[in-house]
Amino acid sequence: MTLTFLGIESSCDDTAAAVVREDGQILSSVVAGQTELHANFGGVVPEIAARAHAEKLDLCVEDALATSGLSLSDLDGVAVTAGPGLIGGVMAGVMMAKGIAAGSGLPLVGVNHLAGHALTPRLTDNIAFPYLMLLVSGGHCQFLRVDRPDRFRRLGGTIDDAPGEAFDKVAKLLGLAQPGGPSVEKEAASGDPARFALPRPLLDRAGLDMSFSGLKTAVLRVRDELVPAQGGLTRQDRADLCAGFQAATAEVLTEKTRRAVAEHPVPVLAVAGGVAANASIRAGLEAVAANAGARFLAPPLPLCTDNAAMIAWAGIEAFRLGQRDGMDLAGRPRWPLDQNAAPMLGAGRKGAKA
Repeated sequence: MTLTFLGIESSCDDTAAAVVREDGQILSSVVAGQTELHANFGGVVPEIAARAHAEKLDLCVEDALATSGLSLSDLDGVAVTAGPGLIGGVMAGVMMAKGIAAGSGLPLVGVNHLAGHALTPRLTDNIAFPYLMLLVSGGHCQFLRVDRPDRFRRLGGTIDDAPGEAFDKVAKLLGLAQPGGPSVEKEAASGDPARFALPRPLLDRAGLDMSFSGLKTAVLRVRDELVPAQGGLTRQDRADLCAGFQAATAEVLTEKTRRAVAEHPVPVLAVAGGVAANASIRAGLEAVAANAGARFLAPPLPLCTDNAAMIAWAGIEAFRLGQRDGMDLAGRPRWPLDQNAAPMLGAGRKGAKA
């Protein structure tokens, strides 16, 4: 029998549902974004996000089932993101999944959102273990050695801001539209990356940890020096700052990835997360893999950003290992994928997010 799972994702600002089969077929993948709801706030507002999830989850599930041509009776289980993420959204998704499981009698599987990203290359390309994963997004940045569906070893990561978060903040500093990644990349195309001397944090230190908060602050300082000196920013100033910031981020990610591949050689280097869509960063990572003789793998963009197909797949992988969750499944705002890794610096009093 080929397992077929419904997946539900609501950890940040995308409400998603999908139906996926054990053989890798994605029968449907529905994503309802919230960009317009948060556009005036310069970032995601948790309360608005949670309310939008509550309003859209049932519609997304209904759409995913209709598109797949299946009903609940045709499914073998329900997988849901149970963390980490904005707790209001996570709870909305978990409660929806519990209701479906209770009403239909289907098994329930709670999934770590990061496991969804980390296992996506197995959904898209059926690759074997082990492999190296760079998860680089708006909320996370870490190197993972993936040995099994339930065994992830964190090799390093950001000690403060994730790259996507830094892109968003730089865009806000420069008056560009959100989300910041595409806006900064577009401006950088006409900029001079060498005009401003921006730092490459932690490249002078051994290891695979990264930092992007200071780089963002460096952009702020340059902006604040230019504005009073010339009465504002010119279009070229903005383009050059974007180009410099993007180049610095790409150099940090590329060099740290080179070290990761050298220290932990595996057949495949995979990358996931929205930041992987940046052409400059992606080109650097592809070059690193080629030089190391490793296969480079980046899932299609719709599967790099938050989606429910990856959650359904991670649920199938966990289900095959025997995982079943009950009605006591709880949403978790913080849920480190590698439970044995020491907390990253800047993890906060409540512990590491991921």
